Amino acid sequence: MASSLSLVHIFTILVTITMSRFAQFDARTSLNVLSFGAKPDGVVDSTKAFSDAWDSACRVEDSAMIYVPKGRYLIGRELRFEGESCRSREITLRVDGTLIGPQDYRLLGKEQNWFSFVGVHNVTVLGGSFDAKGSTLWSCKANGQNCPEGATTLRFMDSYNVKIIGVLSLNSQLFHIAINRCNNVKIEDIRIIAPDDSPNTDGIHIQKSTDIEVRNASIKTGDDCISIGPGTKNLMVDGITCGPGHGISIGSLAKDLEEEGVVNVTVKKAVFVRTDNGLRIKSWPRHSKGFVERVRFLGALMVNVSYPILIDQNYCPGDSYCPTEESGIKINDVIYSGIMGTSATKVAIKMDCSERFPCTQIRMQAINLTYRGGAATTSCINASGKQLGLVIPNGCL
Repeated sequence: MASSLSLVHIFTILVTITMSRFAQFDARTSLNVLSFGAKPDGVVDSTKAFSDAWDSACRVEDSAMIYVPKGRYLIGRELRFEGESCRSREITLRVDGTLIGPQDYRLLGKEQNWFSFVGVHNVTVLGGSFDAKGSTLWSCKANGQNCPEGATTLRFMDSYNVKIIGVLSLNSQLFHIAINRCNNVKIEDIRIIAPDDSPNTDGIHIQKSTDIEVRNASIKTGDDCISIGPGTKNLMVDGITCGPGHGISIGSLAKDLEEEGVVNVTVKKAVFVRTDNGLRIKSWPRHSKGFVERVRFLGALMVNVSYPILIDQNYCPGDSYCPTEESGIKINDVIYSGIMGTSATKVAIKMDCSERFPCTQIRMQAINLTYRGGAATTSCINASGKQLGLVIPNGCL
């Protein structure tokens, strides 16, 4: 009898240990920022409360969720979330409210970022509105005053397994979202809004990062809707509506001599509405060891877009103090397919490639671009490749 009870006791202990392990795996600790002193009135600065909530989440060994209820929360300075000492298996920042920047643009303008995530993994930013109130800084710049450069609203650096879902970014001082030196990042169902004259407000900027997905985004801003910098590899952009803005751009490249290449980029099912460019590759006229390879532009609708298809290897905005070298960026293996709509410029397809390193293996198929209901034209310098099937306007390659 005693032996039988011992076996039952041992079995019970084993079951309890097993169940506790599964419970730990499934557990999620919820941390409400109100419990850390955050105030949803838009007046009291809640920066420290958010920072304390992050520190608490990092001490949780299972999954943790930082919850931001409805309301307006003033975040008056940079919030830096670091992952180096985090013990948590994963952290979700769920925002049901609106995060607002300070009225005094100088408080954020002196920082590089508003919300920065550094060295994190398995982090999700879910929902919420981020309103940086950038208009006062833009006015300062427009008046030629001595202004700070401004802060990027949401930046991830040196991180992996990141998701940004359902976020609304309003009036960022500088870039809205930036991804630097990251792996495996998914950006989905987001909206970005800033006026067409807001300077340097790129919607999403990606560089030195691998395995990135951007899906189902509406971007209205004053600069590139998406800018793709050096060192970007394996990027999928799917279902983007862009405009106003400067289009989707690879570059600008050739800022430095020692520069990583851009490899394996796909942009599909994009809509451009009255943008300054459509699908663009741009590099400064400067020596560089960088390159662009295996780019696929598949399926795009252009609505009154200036330069729907553009390769510009003499990029120099403002045309002042421009380099006078030939661009060292080698552009090879680029496909344009299924692109149609209207061009706001007579030249709908423009390729101004480097004389030293001409663009090679450029392929076009199923292109139909018109200019004010009539014929558009092409302009190609130092570009070679082939056309397949219907390509209007014709005669570029």
